[in-house]
Amino acid sequence: MCLSLAFTALQHGGADALAQHGNFIQGFPGSVDVGATEMADLGLLGLPFPEEYGGAGADFLSYCIAIEEISRGDVSVGITMEAHTSLGASPFFLFGSEEQKQRYLPPLARGEQLWAFGLTEPGAGSDSGGTLTRAALQHGHWHINGSKAFITNAGTDMTGGVTITAVTGMHPDRRKEITTIIVPKNTPGYIIGKPYKKMGWKASDTHPLIFEDCVVPESDILGQQGDGFKQFMRILDAGRVAIAALSVGLAQACLDEALSYAKERKQFGQPISKFQVTQFKLADMDTEIELARLMYYKAAWLHMQGKPYAREASMAKLFASETAKRAADQAVQIHGGYGFMDEYPVSRYWRSVKVNEIGEGTSEVQRMVIAKHLGC
Repeated sequence: MCLSLAFTALQHGGADALAQHGNFIQGFPGSVDVGATEMADLGLLGLPFPEEYGGAGADFLSYCIAIEEISRGDVSVGITMEAHTSLGASPFFLFGSEEQKQRYLPPLARGEQLWAFGLTEPGAGSDSGGTLTRAALQHGHWHINGSKAFITNAGTDMTGGVTITAVTGMHPDRRKEITTIIVPKNTPGYIIGKPYKKMGWKASDTHPLIFEDCVVPESDILGQQGDGFKQFMRILDAGRVAIAALSVGLAQACLDEALSYAKERKQFGQPISKFQVTQFKLADMDTEIELARLMYYKAAWLHMQGKPYAREASMAKLFASETAKRAADQAVQIHGGYGFMDEYPVSRYWRSVKVNEIGEGTSEVQRMVIAKHLGC
């Protein structure tokens, strides 16, 4: 699926339909399933995967642009797509055996199922290497005990399971050996906690997960035992580019609403868009959004060329997420008192934007990564 086809799918009602989904049924039971089904119908949940596995065969940049446009309609739906594809399905494609790819990828790429990725824990957020969840190998099965926090797409009716990181031993230098393990839904001992009550992303499914002597076969790991740390670092690099695209979509939505309102709202006998103070806010928003978009384009292009891109991914994620926060703040300011009211979309954008600076690596972590590449 080429770039133009990705645009075509979105232009034929995709983004508009999902924006309506976000506006009117946020937080209602089954709302995530509705949005996911609509994206599946458009072929969006399998964009970057080969057709032989049920995907659309699009390139990575096309996938990111689709996330931007979906998030412009509703960021809750955008994160459902991003978490499912970048975090849920991609590990199977990147690290799974051929048998695992044939078994798991087609229903995920076709949008028949959602899949989650369990990395974050209550005591291991930015320090993802501080994983405490453990898996012990006994008689050909992994016995998993521990918990995960803030896991997206883990508890929907469409969810097929979760891939988690767990400590499976120790390296000779006393570093934890971390392995990626597949845990299908309804596995005994796998408990999905109650959904979080969140400030934003109301139409995104987020749960804590608990593992109490959860047992899966020894073969249900991705790659080799002990590969987990390098696997999730690779997954997060691509995920950060996708989150940058999501942030750009949200920032663009803020600009769209602010510009439309500024042209309609009259004060002192003229639209507020005619006042220089408003014009400067809009000009700064537009400039930063364009820069953020070009940054994630570059990172995506490097990824597609097989070149190192960890630095550019962190830069794109950092700048785009902070751009989105500034855009949301200015959009509310331009709306004045109306921006504080839930009838106006900018109030939703403002509540949702903060997590963009936290998920898939905080802004502080991104700065640490960039500094490391500077040789600090």
